[in-house]
Amino acid sequence: MKLKGLILFFILLCSITLLPGQSFTGELIDMEGEPVSYALIHEIKSGDHTHSNDEGRFTLENIEIGDTLYISHLTYTALNHLVSQLDELVTIRMSASEISLEAVTISNERTSADILSELDIEVKPVSSSQEILTKVPGLFIGQHAGGGKAEQIFLRGFDIDHGTDITITADGIPVNMVSHAHGQGYADLHFLIPETIEGIDFGLGPYHADKGNFNTAGYVNFKTKKRVSDNLIKVETGQFNTQRLLSIFKLVDTEKQGAYLAGEYLISNGPFESPQNFSRLNLHGSWTSELSETASLGLSLSHFTSTWDASGQIPQRAVDDGSITRFGAIDNTEGGTTSRSNVILDYRKFLSAHSLIKSKLYYSNYNFDLFSNFTFFLEDPENGDQIRQQENRNLFGFITDYQRGIPGEKVNTDLNLGVNLRADDSNNNMLARTLNRTTILNRIQYGDVSEYNLSGYVDIGFDFGRLLVKPGLRIDAFQFAYQDKLSQQFDRVSASRSIVSPKLNLYYNTTSSLQFYAKAGRGFHSNDARVFLTDPERNRIPAAYGIDLGTVWKPFSSLFINAAVWNLFLEQEFVYVGDAGIVEPSGETLRRGIDFSLRYQPLEWLFINTDINYTLARALEEDAGNDYIPLAPDFTIRSGLTIKHPSGFNGGLDVRHLGDRAANEDNSIVAPGYTVVDLNMNYGFNKLSIGFQIQNLLNTEWNETQFATESRLFNESDSVEEIHFTPGVPFFFKGIVGYRF
Repeated sequence: MKLKGLILFFILLCSITLLPGQSFTGELIDMEGEPVSYALIHEIKSGDHTHSNDEGRFTLENIEIGDTLYISHLTYTALNHLVSQLDELVTIRMSASEISLEAVTISNERTSADILSELDIEVKPVSSSQEILTKVPGLFIGQHAGGGKAEQIFLRGFDIDHGTDITITADGIPVNMVSHAHGQGYADLHFLIPETIEGIDFGLGPYHADKGNFNTAGYVNFKTKKRVSDNLIKVETGQFNTQRLLSIFKLVDTEKQGAYLAGEYLISNGPFESPQNFSRLNLHGSWTSELSETASLGLSLSHFTSTWDASGQIPQRAVDDGSITRFGAIDNTEGGTTSRSNVILDYRKFLSAHSLIKSKLYYSNYNFDLFSNFTFFLEDPENGDQIRQQENRNLFGFITDYQRGIPGEKVNTDLNLGVNLRADDSNNNMLARTLNRTTILNRIQYGDVSEYNLSGYVDIGFDFGRLLVKPGLRIDAFQFAYQDKLSQQFDRVSASRSIVSPKLNLYYNTTSSLQFYAKAGRGFHSNDARVFLTDPERNRIPAAYGIDLGTVWKPFSSLFINAAVWNLFLEQEFVYVGDAGIVEPSGETLRRGIDFSLRYQPLEWLFINTDINYTLARALEEDAGNDYIPLAPDFTIRSGLTIKHPSGFNGGLDVRHLGDRAANEDNSIVAPGYTVVDLNMNYGFNKLSIGFQIQNLLNTEWNETQFATESRLFNESDSVEEIHFTPGVPFFFKGIVGYRF
């Protein structure tokens, strides 16, 4: 009996041992209670691994009590966690540490864009609104209207104008404005305070099922902080009467709740002979509450207002003949005002260890009033060609996303579903000819625009271990309406259209240090509703078809490389025509390019970054030699050195180069390129930091934005088409003092 008992006990013990382990669900947070995203969790015994998601949560299968998890992150101290329970969520706190590229891992759960954005924001935090978009590798910007207008954007061979071919969001809410008074997709990010930005999520190409309108060249989403670790007061002062005051104050800081308020005030005259008189006020408030272990609620409020005067774009001939200097003006009565107020309500609920639902409700009130003069006296020799573009917009929407992980013995599946609604009501959307910003000579366009976009998407990730297959599908339905207030009778037209956008992403990890990927997808950009409704030849939503083939490689622990070749075909290119107030189609286009990014940490305190991008962009419906796409950048480089020394000394040297490019279709007018060097230094001790920034260290003469424009000056009998430009800032010194408490 004893022998039988021992045999039965042995069989029972073996059967228990052979049973598959249970799942372990953890939550990673920092010392302030914020989630630690994209940390690597490695089970030492089996070698299985995963990454924490945006909420800091992760799940590992086949885990037993007594197993050890090794957890590492780019900016947190690595630790070992001994598994002591399996039946409930386990919270693990991580403490901040110095940045280490060694902690970066390559896996199917992280894209190269995730890694690059995390590295760049940690190594070189955003310090001005001008820098916000340039965190995307290969993206260049240009300001050409007194500092208050949204920047012109260049990416992947696109002159994106102010946003026609890139989806831009902030905390998930749209920044691009459809059927905008100044241009389709207009994206003004100046309502963001740089010091409140926690992370930047971006992707290149039309491969993302959760991204809709304007997602052709890529997308960018800026995430603001839910909590702050310290109070902060910062003062900046520089040349050209530039002053900036920033303050961030914690209002609530408990384990379950956090709230803070940030404010920014900025003024500057700029380097121009006619002062810009630029001023901007920003306010941002955030409150979050943990309702339970599985639910949280957040509220975000923000408001910004800005006003400026501008010298506008000037013709090269007026500078060459000495009529004006590079910082002079032909019409110095340009300028404008703008404002935006946002309210965001955010609710998140974990339905189980493997499923999460996120819902967001938002409202924005937006105002815009801009005065420009592109052609001077071409159209009206007596009064000049000044135009006014104006609108008042209410923007409503909701976003609901459902995420579910489905673990399996051989294949892990991630399911993502989403439904979005966006409603734009743009009232008194006007284009008018004006005189001296005071007199309306005549209205060219004047009416109310309504645009509604209902969308749904699904993408499913099948993770086979080394191989991740991720198909996706998106459906967008649009309703356009326009009431023309210039008509003598009630004149309201409407129409609806829809578009289906399939996606497919493949990732293959040969080792933990080498990945190959292939991406293919269909995206789109919509046209201005007024053009869509009034021109039968333009009442469709043109698609974009893209493919990327690339690799992510860590040849050794301190070096990260991302390289890709890509192809993007557009059924219809859009060109904004400012004087006419329309978005003009210019036919099919094809872009092919090569992207290369490198991040290297040769010493614990020294970082090197390089991004090189080459694009060949051509119009397909034009003859060879007359098929250039105006202002499409073909070669760009951005590189830099950054120091983050434990002694408290930080600094960096950045170089950016944009090559010469065609300014018109036959390349007879060339927009000259530039190379500009910037420098920044900072030293922090105790709670005080002192530093400086120098833009254009070598005082290079460069054109920030430029266009091939036909214009006529007051004393000219005939018009001339040539380069019109806004000069780039000369040597510009700014001192900075900050205090944390």
